Amino acid sequence: MVVIGSGPGGYVAAIRAGQLGMKAAVVEREALGGTCLNWGCIPTKALLKNAEIVSYVRRSEEFGLKFDGFHADYSVAMARSRRVVDRNTRGVRFLLRKNNVDHIVGTGRLAGPNRVAIDPEGTVIEAKNIVIATGARPRSVPSLPVDGERIITSRESIVLTDLPSSMVIVGGGAIGVEFAYVYAMYGVEVTVVELLPRLVPNEDEDISAQLERSFGSHGIKIMTGAAVTGVQTRADGVTGR
Repeated sequence: MVVIGSGPGGYVAAIRAGQLGMKAAVVEREALGGTCLNWGCIPTKALLKNAEIVSYVRRSEEFGLKFDGFHADYSVAMARSRRVVDRNTRGVRFLLRKNNVDHIVGTGRLAGPNRVAIDPEGTVIEAKNIVIATGARPRSVPSLPVDGERIITSRESIVLTDLPSSMVIVGGGAIGVEFAYVYAMYGVEVTVVELLPRLVPNEDEDISAQLERSFGSHGIKIMTGAAVTGVQTRADGVTGR
């Protein structure tokens, strides 16, 4: 069996195939673990933990504690999140070896029935079963041309070392609200713009209401039922409309 993609769906499928006695291989062009482990679920949870600790320190007097000269260094938090990612990536690599799953570096594409071509070399391998587990990537929006500097996606956000003084987050789903909380705890003036009537619209209304109250207490601005129709990029920032 050949699995194209090594995210949580791909590497787990390959490992299970190995456990069942099949000859299995994973084709991955980037780091093992996919978006979730390297650029999403795992590093954001590490950053959220840091942000939670910062929020407690800022409220320390409520607990009878005082700190003089407190400074929260976001670059250190980001570096810690990358160490967490590296540890998990090495864990996936170990599990693949343990279960006799081959790790093939490259971009896999279907080259015919039971055939997978590995680019850029062009090597072709054959397998009785092929699993496509290529995951997802950030969607581009015509009104928000991503330049990787002023206008960025979650991929660039996860490795920022220097935070801006203010930021607009377009999208109030799970990813958007996670970054909003993290950045706000580190002193960024955050505004969340969500097209639908409430934050995290796929969740229960009670959750949205509680989250919006919590964000309000942290000074996070919320604009629901709103859309960004265009932007103007300047040397010192971005203006949206």
